[in-house]
Amino acid sequence: MVTDSKTKSLLCLKAAIEKKALDPVLLELKGVTSFTDYFLLCSGKSDRQVQAIAQAIEETLKKKGMRPLGQEGVTGGRWILMDYEDVVVHIFLEPMRKFYDLEGLWIDAPRIEIQKGGSVGQETD
Repeated sequence: MVTDSKTKSLLCLKAAIEKKALDPVLLELKGVTSFTDYFLLCSGKSDRQVQAIAQAIEETLKKKGMRPLGQEGVTGGRWILMDYEDVVVHIFLEPMRKFYDLEGLWIDAPRIEIQKGGSVGQETD
């Protein structure tokens, strides 16, 4: 099943929010980089929660016929990277997210506003 990158990123976002992911941020990287269209960044309070968020995202996309090109960090649960080609998901243990500060690294990328409850609003710069 072919799904556009925005729809795929929103599926990932919804699955993460259902597992109570902390501070989700969706960055649109179209025109900023050539290797992906969206980054989803979120955090968990424990390694188990980080792993549960990753598992929920994987199961949600698998039901739609999508599998990751690769995954890193699942065993440790400190920073899980899930590569779905046009959507890359980063799930961090809270202190790891602050340390690596990917939001700061990609400061020029437009953010897709996430409303309370997980719905998506307008892009912000």
